[in-house]
Amino acid sequence: MKARRDVYQAIADPTRRAIINMIATEPHNVNTIAEKFDVTRQAISLHVQILIDCGLIVVKKQGRDRLCEAQLDQLSEVSLWVDQYRQHFEKKLDAMETYIEKLKKERDGKHNK
Repeated sequence: MKARRDVYQAIADPTRRAIINMIATEPHNVNTIAEKFDVTRQAISLHVQILIDCGLIVVKKQGRDRLCEAQLDQLSEVSLWVDQYRQHFEKKLDAMETYIEKLKKERDGKHNK
């Protein structure tokens, strides 16, 4: 039974995030990717496979090369998920700002008497 993978698993690992960053602007083959990391090529291949399983990378044959190309559309799912919490914290910060302004007015009122 193959484990179900999702975009959150893909970005949970710093090496996979670095691979995504590396190929986001230009496709690279696995050997080129592996050269940038202090781990085995086998470990990088495993990371690449997880990214493929998560739908963030596709591998395209170009001659004898197999190029890893980023498919970042699924990251919008993460962005939407994060946005809901960003809005939550923005509301909290707005409420705190309102409260601080109220305290300043109260303090200034006491000083002017």
